[in-house]
Amino acid sequence: MREYLFLGLAILSEITGTAALKLSDGFTRPLPSVVVVVGYLGAFYLLSLTLESLPIGLVYATWSAVGIVGAALLGVVVFDEGIDAAAVIGMTLIVAGVAVLNLLSDAYSPAH
Repeated sequence: MREYLFLGLAILSEITGTAALKLSDGFTRPLPSVVVVVGYLGAFYLLSLTLESLPIGLVYATWSAVGIVGAALLGVVVFDEGIDAAAVIGMTLIVAGVAVLNLLSDAYSPAH
């Protein structure tokens, strides 16, 4: 269960770094630029801890999918960016694919 905590924290760290990247204004603003570096370093460190006990395909698929949705929601809520039906459908398909991997795939079961 600890590995899923690390994965969740890695995702939050990556989304934080991505938000700071937007705020860094091309790395011309020091504080957001530092948050970018710390966020991504933290994300990759936590991801490496997750990979000690979970398969890389499962971890990367989950990290990517939740990161995509999280960043898109952050864009809508914080940065007043738009999202259309096609984007919602696409992200839904990504999340559905990851759910299939996590819940139904024998390739990523603990026995493998």
